[in-house]
Amino acid sequence: MRKSTIFWLLGALALGAVAALLVYQHWKTRDLNAGREGMLALMPEEASAVIYADFAELRSSPFFAQLLKWAPEPTVDRDYAQFLQSTGFNYERDLDRVALAVHHQQQNSTVFAVAEGRFDRKKIEAYASQFGSLKTADGKTLFAVPLRETNRKAYFTFLRSDRIAWSNDSSDFFQQPRSDASKTWREHFSRVAGTPVFAVLRQEGGDGTMLAAQAPGNLHSPQLATLLAQLQWISMSAKPEGNLLRVAVEGECLSESTEHQLKDLLSGLVVLAQMGLSDPKTRKELDPGLREGYLELLQSADIQQVDRGTSKTVRVVFDVTPKVLESAGMTVTSADPAAPKAEPKDGRKSPIR
Repeated sequence: MRKSTIFWLLGALALGAVAALLVYQHWKTRDLNAGREGMLALMPEEASAVIYADFAELRSSPFFAQLLKWAPEPTVDRDYAQFLQSTGFNYERDLDRVALAVHHQQQNSTVFAVAEGRFDRKKIEAYASQFGSLKTADGKTLFAVPLRETNRKAYFTFLRSDRIAWSNDSSDFFQQPRSDASKTWREHFSRVAGTPVFAVLRQEGGDGTMLAAQAPGNLHSPQLATLLAQLQWISMSAKPEGNLLRVAVEGECLSESTEHQLKDLLSGLVVLAQMGLSDPKTRKELDPGLREGYLELLQSADIQQVDRGTSKTVRVVFDVTPKVLESAGMTVTSADPAAPKAEPKDGRKSPIR
C-alpha cells in the first residue's frame, strides 16, 4: 500500500474518532440538560421560589471536596437510620439532582420537590406502605409518611424508576396533572443555565426587607431594604471553577432609577467594608486569617448593570475561595466557644458523596 494512502486512512480515522467524541459529548450533555429541564418544567407556576441542586456534578468538584473538610459533621437521626436500613437509599451516595418549589400562602408554605437518583423502588414502596397510601387522580400510588414530632404528613410518588415527586400537601400537587412551568419561570431558569446550584425568587411583600436584615455587622441599611423591596425577581447561582466557587446574585426591577441606586449603594458598601477591615483597630481585634478571607471576598466582587429591555438588573459576582472557607470556619468557632477549632479533617466522611 502506498504511503500516501496510509496517511489518508490514518487521517480519516483520526477525524472519525474526533467526530465520534464530539457526538458523544453532545448527546451526553443533552441528556443531562433534558433531566434538568424536565425537572424544572414540573415546578408549579404559582411558586414563590425555586431551588435546584445537581449533586452529581458537585461531587466531582475540587471546591466541593474542600468545602466538606470545613462543613460541620452531619448527625444521623433515628428515623433516617431506620429508613436507610430498610430501603438502602443513602442521599450521600444515591441522590443526584433535586428541584424544589416553595409557595407562600398566608401563614403556611407549601413545598413541592422532584428528586432524581438511584432508588430501590420496591424497598422504598414497601417501607412507605406501612404508613398508608392512596390513589391520585391519574392512577399513581401516593404514599403518606408522617413527619417527625408533628401530626402532619409528607406525600410522595414515583414518576419513574429514577424520579420521585414529594410534597407536604397532597391536594395541590398530586391530584391534578402538572403542566409546564410558565414562560416567565423558564426565562429565569435559562439565565442560570450551566450552574449546578441556583435559587430563583419571585419577589413578594417583605422578602427584600427580610434579605436586607441578613446583612452582617454595620452593613444594615434602611435604604438597601427599600431598594431590595422594589425588585421583582432575585436569583442566586453558584458554579465551582477549580478550587473556588463563582457566585452570582441578580436583582431585577422595572425602574432604571432603582437599578442605578442599588448599584451605587452596593458599590459603596463594598468600599466601606474594605475600609473598615483596613482600620487599625479592626486589624488589632480581628484574626488575621479571618480578615484576609473577608478582604479576598470583597476584592473579588464585581457589580454590574444589565439592561434586558423591559427589565433592569443589578448583578453581583464574587468568588468563594479556600481562604474564605477557612474564614467561615473561624467565624463558626468564634461564635461557639465550646466548639472545637475548625481544622480540615482528611479522610472524614462526606455528607454528599
